[in-house]
Amino acid sequence: MRRSITNLLNNARLVMELSKKEVKLKYYGSFLGMAWAFIHPVLIMFILWFVFQVGFKSVPIGEVPFILWLAAGIVPWFFISDVMVSGVSSLTDNVYLVKKVVFKVELLPVVRIVTGLKVHLFFIALLLSIYAFYGYGFHLSNLQLLYYLVCSILLTCAFSYISSSLNVFFKDTVQIVSMMTQFGFWLTPIFWMMDMVPEKYHSLIKLNPVYYIVQGYRSALFTHEPILAHPNLMLYFWSCTIGLFLLGIYCFKKLKPHFADVL
Repeated sequence: MRRSITNLLNNARLVMELSKKEVKLKYYGSFLGMAWAFIHPVLIMFILWFVFQVGFKSVPIGEVPFILWLAAGIVPWFFISDVMVSGVSSLTDNVYLVKKVVFKVELLPVVRIVTGLKVHLFFIALLLSIYAFYGYGFHLSNLQLLYYLVCSILLTCAFSYISSSLNVFFKDTVQIVSMMTQFGFWLTPIFWMMDMVPEKYHSLIKLNPVYYIVQGYRSALFTHEPILAHPNLMLYFWSCTIGLFLLGIYCFKKLKPHFADVL
């Protein structure tokens, strides 16, 4: 695991260049080009605000307006789900690179993460601006967003290594991951609160590692709970993430010699 992280850091410049190229190709030929990557999140946030704040006039969650509570949960989910879905095809979409003997194919899933991260950082800036508009000024706990951002990156990276390597041999992986993200969205307390579910199911819901991240974003933005407030949940998340990361590296290395032959 340490060697893999070191390898990624040593090739950071190449990853950034590939990410930049990928974004250009994605929006190639469109009039607004790369601007669409940022227009989309703005429109989503505006629609959420209009529907829940203006239309439904949703009641606050505690002392926090519902739209702020919702946005704090949906922003990390957008990043995680987008990277999970796009990361599956990171190898099959770049066959010409996979077949190059000298190219480090393990960088390709990371490129998808960096591409999604650019939009996510804009989302976070937009989210902080919305909070400021509602009168929530800067608080030291806001810096905890960096920690939970790292959690999101490592979790999606681990998952992408597993899914992308399997997708080379099992094409249904894309559909399976897409279904997983759809179920994951509704099984994660983003639109609903834990209090709405019987307490006997709470432990099952917390088995979803995304739960830790979503709640972390909310604690960093308005509940101001310290990172160590829930040590058991923290220990579970890192055990799960490190386990997935080690499994992802193992699968990738085991299957890597056959990538070029199958593709």
